[in-house]
Amino acid sequence: MKRYGLALLLVLSAQVVAVERVVSLAPSLSEIVVELGAADLLVGVLDGGDRPTELANVPSVGRYGQLDMERLLSLKPDLILLWPGSIGAAQREQLQRLNLPVYIAEPHSLEQLTAQVQAIAEQLGRGEAGRVLADKLRQRLADLRQRYQRAEPVRVFYQVWNQPLYTVGGGQIISDALTVCGARNVFDDLTLPAPQVSIESVLQRDPELILVGDQAQLEAWKVWPTMMARVRLVPDKGLERPSGQMLEALARLCQVIAPNL
Repeated sequence: MKRYGLALLLVLSAQVVAVERVVSLAPSLSEIVVELGAADLLVGVLDGGDRPTELANVPSVGRYGQLDMERLLSLKPDLILLWPGSIGAAQREQLQRLNLPVYIAEPHSLEQLTAQVQAIAEQLGRGEAGRVLADKLRQRLADLRQRYQRAEPVRVFYQVWNQPLYTVGGGQIISDALTVCGARNVFDDLTLPAPQVSIESVLQRDPELILVGDQAQLEAWKVWPTMMARVRLVPDKGLERPSGQMLEALARLCQVIAPNL
C-alpha cells in the first residue's frame, strides 16, 4: 500500500549543477527519469514492482521501506531523487546528515506532478525534454478535464486495501485524479494520506461507485449484495505511481467511471 503525504520540493544544494550519477528512491521517480530520456544517468534504484525495461540492469539499493544505505553510498551519487514515503524517517535524517544532494518530490495534485517533471528535468540537465513532456502532460490533463467534466460529480469510494479497509485522503493525488474524471472521493474530508475506514462508514457515505484494485477486493464485496452492483475493478496500478504514465492510467480510470463518454 502506498501512502501520499505532504508535498515537498526541495533541493539540498546551493545551485543546480550537471549530474552524472543519479540514484532514484521511488519507482515513480525512476519512471520520470526514463520518460525524460535520462535512464543513462541512473546508477541505482529502489525497487517496488516491475521495472521499466530500460532499467533492467541498474543496481538495486533495496526495496520500499528497506534502503541499503551502504550500497547507496558505494554508488557515489551526485544526486538522489527521493519520495519521502519510500524510506523511513531515520534514513531520511541520515541522508541529511551526510549532506548528500537530495531532491525531494511528492505531488499532491496532477498539476504539481507536471511541475515536478519539469523540475526534475532541470536537475538532470534535460531541461528541454522536461518542457516538452510537461507541456504534453498538461494538454492531456486539460483534454481529460474537458471531456469528463460534469455538473454533479459521481460519488466514489476508492479502495486501497481490504484487510483492514483503507482508502485515500482528500489531499492526495489519486483524490485529485478522481475529480478529473468527474468524480469525488467520498472521504475527501479526511486529511490522513491513507486513512483506515470501516465498512459502516463507507455504507453511510453511500458511494455511487466503489473502485477496487484486484479480484480479491472485488470478491469481498459479495457479502454486501446491495453494494455489489456498484463495484468496479481498476487493476491498473499506474495510478499509484505519479509519473508521466499516470495520465494514461487516469484516462483508463475515467473510462471505468464514465464508460459512455
